[in-house]
Amino acid sequence: MDKRNAMRAGAVTAAATLMMLMSSPAMAITQDDGSDPGSGLSVGQTLGLFVALPIVAFLVIAGLCMLPGSKKK
Repeated sequence: MDKRNAMRAGAVTAAATLMMLMSSPAMAITQDDGSDPGSGLSVGQTLGLFVALPIVAFLVIAGLCMLPGSKKK
């Protein structure tokens, strides 16, 4: 039974990998009709959005999770 499950898992993994490799690209370069992309982000805006904001969100959530445990009677 164990060998059969391993073979099934391998087949499913191989099929999923092949389907992902054979799928068409996102075509992000080609614009659709009616699309109006805005101006790009600067380096500072990009770092703030994708680096600083997640770190701040993590710290706020971690602080809120630790808050109840810090109050001792």
